[in-house]
Amino acid sequence: MSEIEETKQKEGWSFESFMRKTFKGLLDAIAGFLLKIGLTPNAVTLFGVAFSAGVAVLLALGHITWGGILMVLAAPMDALDGSMARLSGKVSNFGAFLDSVTDRYSEMIILAGLLVYFIGQSNTTAILLIFAAAVGSILVSYTKARAESLEYNAKVGILTRVERVIVLDVCLIFNIPIVALWILAILANFTALQRIFFVWKQAKHS
Repeated sequence: MSEIEETKQKEGWSFESFMRKTFKGLLDAIAGFLLKIGLTPNAVTLFGVAFSAGVAVLLALGHITWGGILMVLAAPMDALDGSMARLSGKVSNFGAFLDSVTDRYSEMIILAGLLVYFIGQSNTTAILLIFAAAVGSILVSYTKARAESLEYNAKVGILTRVERVIVLDVCLIFNIPIVALWILAILANFTALQRIFFVWKQAKHS
């Protein structure tokens, strides 16, 4: 077996998979209830974007802590749609595609809320950090998607989506958004570089 094939078969530990396994029972119970009242997985996916828009409005108005609290309610939507699709037997390629795309929209919408707030504060440093954080967040997703389209594995990195959500949410609740922006700006881009390097190592042996 080649090194690339071995790498593809190794899922490895990730915080996201750990969280999904830990809260699987709770997520399945909530997902089952949502299915019973007639909601579909794609509807819940779109509700997640709507919640993110609400978070962004609160942040733009300067209600940082309340934005973080609302984000706590929005975050589970990302896992619930997948659980609902699995329980209903309606897992589809389009559903997975929609979920990935709306995840990116949700992140950018929330960062846009912070951008409006910090523009009002004339905080140039924060504005630049938001730009860097947005670039890093998109590249983390893009490097993985592009690698997989070329049949490489890119499931590595210190700051994947789940970690980014947790860092941002905690810092918002404690009203220290600038700390979150520094972490996201640095570590999201570092994660993208980790994935580039990881794919490069696989490519060398192809």
